[in-house]
Amino acid sequence: MEPGFWSRIQSNPLVQGFIVYSIFRAFYGAGILFVTWFLATETNNPWWVSVLFLLASMVFSRILFRLIKKWQNSESSSQA
Repeated sequence: MEPGFWSRIQSNPLVQGFIVYSIFRAFYGAGILFVTWFLATETNNPWWVSVLFLLASMVFSRILFRLIKKWQNSESSSQA
């Protein structure tokens, strides 16, 4: 029996990567927004501290996601 449309879509590595990236960005983004809100409202730091934190988090998120992708690729190649 031929696999259905949704099972073919879900087994596509590009779609799997997009799903993992979306989940990562959702949780990471919510955490970053919470920390930025805390820095802007609950501390006596100037406004540019929040901006610097957001810029640093952009760089850090790319590094972190690359590490997650490498880990995911090494696990998928070791299972094959």
